[in-house]
Amino acid sequence: MKLTFTPKPVADAPKGYVRVRVTEQKPGTTRFVETDGIRWLEIGVGLWKEVTRRKFQLVPRRIMRAAMQHEIGKIALELSRSPFPEMHDVPLPELGSLIAENLALAAYEFRDFKTKPKEGWKDIEEVLVCGDTPKDMQAGMKRGLVIAEEVNKARTLANTPGGDMTPKSLAAAARTAAKGLPITVKLLGVKDIEKLGMGALLGVGKGAKEPPTFTIMEYKGAGSAPIVLAGKGITFDSGGLNLKPSAYIYEMHMDMSGAAAVIHTIVLAARLKLKRHVIALVPSAENATSGESYRPGDILKSLSGKTIEVLNTDAEGRLVLADALTYAKRFEPAAVIDVATLTGAAVVALGLHASALLSKDDALADALLESSEASGDYAWRLPLWEEYESMVKSDFADLANIATGEHARYGGAIEGGMFLWQFAKDLGAPWAHLDIAPRMTTNSADQLSKGSAGAPIRLLLHFLERWTP
Repeated sequence: MKLTFTPKPVADAPKGYVRVRVTEQKPGTTRFVETDGIRWLEIGVGLWKEVTRRKFQLVPRRIMRAAMQHEIGKIALELSRSPFPEMHDVPLPELGSLIAENLALAAYEFRDFKTKPKEGWKDIEEVLVCGDTPKDMQAGMKRGLVIAEEVNKARTLANTPGGDMTPKSLAAAARTAAKGLPITVKLLGVKDIEKLGMGALLGVGKGAKEPPTFTIMEYKGAGSAPIVLAGKGITFDSGGLNLKPSAYIYEMHMDMSGAAAVIHTIVLAARLKLKRHVIALVPSAENATSGESYRPGDILKSLSGKTIEVLNTDAEGRLVLADALTYAKRFEPAAVIDVATLTGAAVVALGLHASALLSKDDALADALLESSEASGDYAWRLPLWEEYESMVKSDFADLANIATGEHARYGGAIEGGMFLWQFAKDLGAPWAHLDIAPRMTTNSADQLSKGSAGAPIRLLLHFLERWTP
């Protein structure tokens, strides 16, 4: 999508552009009108005074989706903080970024496996921003396009079928994403993983033809202690020997959405030249079924030395992240955040609009929640009280990978976070867990194409830009 600017009012846009007008009609209303020979596409957003920051971010998306639905190639629009009272205090660069991000996010379609029509794809070729757009707002819009580009690349990674996105190809994708940027990429193969003693990661990957990988990406935008991001990279989750039922196995190629998010977050940090030291860790495996698969009842020895009784092979994401969290300790981090499509229980608890946030550190949790509201990648905090710690105790090992007994049916998202805390507590740094299972895919309210939602890259970027230890 090309973004251009003109000082002319939208009514004077050149021929070939459909002019867009935002009105106080009922939200979701779309209609074409002709005034003085000029064709307008009207988008209803409701009363201006009721358009909050959350609702405002949907305005560009509604514009783009309506234009795409009507196969409009070029649109001209005028968007500013007026007439939206809620947006009057938003700095112009931030406002511009929000507008452009959401235009470009809504323009994305995953077509890598579709045959291109003879007439070509009917995409939005250009958005002409009309009126007296201040220079700093224009700069913000250009920045917003960069952000959306990386979010959309992460969406493509997550949307790619599991047969084409293996642990090896995910590692290669990380290297490709960092090409030409001041990011070092180190890939650990199975022999390196064995030598380190990452028994949890090895256990999960045992049943697959292709072995697990562990990727380390580092961007030194500053000389301070790093913020470490760890992303779950399960390239396909069959559930292992505790095989998922048919209704839940579809879309499990997206179980590496956390990995896609941290890969493209660190790429954004480099592209935007943030004064931050950021490290991304990607433990990757396929949770497959075969004669070599790890079994319920197996006991795995993690990199930390803690042993884990496997009570369910479908609780594999926490296992690979356990080794990643322990590995993060060697960097003496300022903070560690893991990102994972970890539990269906998070979806049950929160629905489809927010990721679950769990942390023992109030300051870190508050900063992440603030970034979630500002960015549009929404999150909600769940408790991680010590009373829940008994959920992950085992009779035969140091830990169990799922809860049993009276805890078995309840609080699954908290249980997953509490398991990870057993490894994070040794970090000596603030830690938070983002369970993005509720935001793995888009929902109808998002005004985005079907498939990956690209969460929580915008949240993480906002956090990296503003957090102070």
